[in-house]
Amino acid sequence: MQHFRTLLDVTPDQLRQLLEEAARLKVGWQRGERPALLARRVLGLVFEKPSLRTRVSFEAAMAQLGGSSIFLSEADGGMGRREPVPDFARVLSQYVDVVALRVFSQKTVEEFAACSSCPVINALSDLDHPCQALGDLMTMQEQFGKVAGRTLVFVGDGNNVARSLALGCGMLGVRFILSAPEGYRFDAAFEKLFHTSCPQGELLQEGDPVRAVAKADVLYTDVWTSMGQEAERQERLQRFANYQVNAQLLARAPAHARVMHCLPARRGEEITADVFEGPQSLVIPQAANRLHAQKSLLCWLVQS
Repeated sequence: MQHFRTLLDVTPDQLRQLLEEAARLKVGWQRGERPALLARRVLGLVFEKPSLRTRVSFEAAMAQLGGSSIFLSEADGGMGRREPVPDFARVLSQYVDVVALRVFSQKTVEEFAACSSCPVINALSDLDHPCQALGDLMTMQEQFGKVAGRTLVFVGDGNNVARSLALGCGMLGVRFILSAPEGYRFDAAFEKLFHTSCPQGELLQEGDPVRAVAKADVLYTDVWTSMGQEAERQERLQRFANYQVNAQLLARAPAHARVMHCLPARRGEEITADVFEGPQSLVIPQAANRLHAQKSLLCWLVQS
């Protein structure tokens, strides 16, 4: 049985196949095609965190594929509180065909998957956001065609989004540069994981965002303070003050460079409104591609 706990649950070839199928499904969707590829299949959504894009894209994906979904918030399910994660997983996985988890801890994803009798998707954890990376890589392929040899610069915190995206880039031959202040960069354990898993990949860390973006094809950013880090907000605002993606920084990148953001965004903090809404922004198409990337993922997991 196949899970999608991190991008490392798929091979580079499987990742390319998922992206190819996502592109094919999107073309069909644009033509008005809604093939019932997952008719009468059920997706269970278990969320410990609030969500717009993740929840709606998964529910819409299942509906458009002819299936249905059941949503359980933390109040509904109480996973890990009302009953242990293994009990929750063993029961829920008897009722549905696939489960997507949006949780605080990667440990919860691993524990659930170990006890589940159906495929499990990590829809976000503290360490990984592989579904976001899948949609992001699809967006890059739409923009540039072949992505091998391209450079993506992530300006900001080396968080769960950055880690998943770095792995995806490594698998597809995209150079990944993280530009972050000290204390917010990838640690040695992740660097070792990257080089072991993506031996041909290129992972760099550059403290100066101006130098980092000099040859960037994509400038990517995310909020400086994620859910669960609210107590660190003031310190983070100070530490990341020089890492804003604004017109001045974008001007130091090649003219063809594009801007991406996983959303939600705080305009005026990690990104300025003029760049977010500007002609080089892929932010909204990037969000839209979550639907098609996750359709491809759901079909692959359920039909495998």
